[in-house]
Amino acid sequence: MSKSAKLELGEVVIELPIIEGTEGERAVDISKLRAETGFITYDNGLGNTGACLSNITFIDGEKGILKHRGYDIEDLCENSSFLEVSYLLYNNRLPSKDELAQLKAQIKEKSTIPDGINSLIKSFPKEAHPMGIVSAAMVALSGHYPHLLDPDLSDEQKSEIFPLMLGHLKSISAAVYRHGKGFDLIQSDSSLDYTSDFLYMMNGEKPNEDVAKSLDVLLILHADHEQNCSASTVRVVGSSKANLFASISSGIDALWGPLHGGANQAVLEMLEAIQSDGGGYEKFISKAKDKEDPFRLMGFGHRVYKNFDPRAKVIKGYCDTILEKLNVQDPMFDIAKGLESTALSDEYFAKRKLFPNVDFYSGIIYKALGIPTNMFTVMFALGRQPGWIAQWKEMIESDGARITRPRQIYQGKTDEKL
Repeated sequence: MSKSAKLELGEVVIELPIIEGTEGERAVDISKLRAETGFITYDNGLGNTGACLSNITFIDGEKGILKHRGYDIEDLCENSSFLEVSYLLYNNRLPSKDELAQLKAQIKEKSTIPDGINSLIKSFPKEAHPMGIVSAAMVALSGHYPHLLDPDLSDEQKSEIFPLMLGHLKSISAAVYRHGKGFDLIQSDSSLDYTSDFLYMMNGEKPNEDVAKSLDVLLILHADHEQNCSASTVRVVGSSKANLFASISSGIDALWGPLHGGANQAVLEMLEAIQSDGGGYEKFISKAKDKEDPFRLMGFGHRVYKNFDPRAKVIKGYCDTILEKLNVQDPMFDIAKGLESTALSDEYFAKRKLFPNVDFYSGIIYKALGIPTNMFTVMFALGRQPGWIAQWKEMIESDGARITRPRQIYQGKTDEKL
């Protein structure tokens, strides 16, 4: 095909370069459009705009494909751990046995948070939302590591900050959970793997192996998802040369929103509402089909995936395993199973591609593990952090990186006089 696109704007004609990705995506490069024509483009929500060139994650929403650095998500979940996938995202390759052992050792060394961060967490009201506390603690880490504030980090500093962030967010998240419960902090157990240690720091018990594996897979499924709202926020803040602590804190804040990371919390709130109504999920299936009814099923469909969410395919089996291993008896899970079964077999949902997504199953898993609803998004952040760090690193290392500064179409008043 042609390597350029011709755009006619009245009498002005401009040729714009076409960029093609390695997986076949195509984009028209409009970086010189305004300078040469005076026009800009308008794209509400930026759903059709490529803001960067990236080597990290590929998504094909129509085909239900998710890859990290060329590896299918199904393959990674089956054969790798969360730390291996985290290393892959950050370093563009899977670790060797020795490199993985070194990363584990570094994270264990950085799993004790500074006393000042622990005091900061304890200063919040117990009923404060955990995401606000985690965000505050993350940006406060900048005061404890002043040598890591320069965005132009050396290779040695990049090797230091990655395990530091993974170790500290794990411990911060567990500490925030225990603070909300009114319990004292539990120190990391260096004999446990990353996910098992996190669960141990939350409740003081070494978890069942199958449960820990299921949560590890869930963290993998959340590890990165291309230029979503929070990853884009990390890049936007980082483009100003803000340090990594501030950039990740901004990503946590973006993830907090109910249209992003808060979706799994919305799933449980929906299930609770159905249970309070009497547990008849069939009624709510009918409400979801009624165009005049404002009710909508949470955890079904996805903005990017127009087919089945590949992450949901993976986690569904682990969700069933956790419910079986923990022998959980909860009417809410029966409601969830009913919704899932109906949606997967009902032509109305199949025709509209409204399949259960990863948020539907992750909320059920967290509930089964006894994690309170307001901690769900923190769990999401724990999994997403390596992707955020990788996105930040790629951005600061890219040639010609510029501060993000979108344009607008002004539609306000003109020629007002005092």
